[in-house]
Amino acid sequence: MNTQLDYSIDGDDFQYVQVRLAPRDAVRAEPGAFVWMENGIEMETSTGGGVLSGLKRMIGGESFFVTTFTNQGGAPATVAFAAPYPGKVLPIDLSRGTVLCQRDAYLCSTTDAQISVAFTRRFGAGLFGGEGFMLQRIEGRGTAFLHASGSVVERTLGQGETLRVDTGCIVAMEAGVDYDIQMVRGVKSFLFGGEGLFFAVLRGPGRVWLQTLPFSRLAGRLMAAAGGRKEQGGLLGNLLQGDN
Repeated sequence: MNTQLDYSIDGDDFQYVQVRLAPRDAVRAEPGAFVWMENGIEMETSTGGGVLSGLKRMIGGESFFVTTFTNQGGAPATVAFAAPYPGKVLPIDLSRGTVLCQRDAYLCSTTDAQISVAFTRRFGAGLFGGEGFMLQRIEGRGTAFLHASGSVVERTLGQGETLRVDTGCIVAMEAGVDYDIQMVRGVKSFLFGGEGLFFAVLRGPGRVWLQTLPFSRLAGRLMAAAGGRKEQGGLLGNLLQGDN
């Protein structure tokens, strides 16, 4: 498998990725990510490495099965993938090292990429971080494509440099970045700030990728609008909305 992909990321707020495969080359994608493919490409659904591999993905929040798209023809052919909600596609060069990502960020990758469960390093991070006790670990020699809602912000943190982030805004980070959760200080921030009880603290060195509009936040606003009332933030908002 050629780990140097010929691809393009197209679209604006609804981005998708087109991968041009040489004969016998293949890519792997989450079920539901497929958009279209040219003649010569064949698709096959499997566990992607056995039952254990499927279980690891399922525990990490992805599907038990993956779909592999292989160019069985004699000429290059293109296949395209997109996420089920608006956002940006983020290419990750795995030759630079392992990355950890939120559980629903993975879109597709070369078949060299391996996806497994990555337990958070501290109990507090798993308990309050919004991602359960697990993140996804993606490693290998090829390229992986992640999906983020809103715009993508990439930051490179120096040794010991910290960044405090809303937990839902984290898309991915290099494995060397330390990840922990801190409680928001101040009763007023808790009651009226609209930002929840906790935020993530990322500590370098390493790169981190953030999203400006987590899908959960967008879904919450839509649900609030559909219910006929303006969404309230923080504990006060939750109490007001609980009076149904």
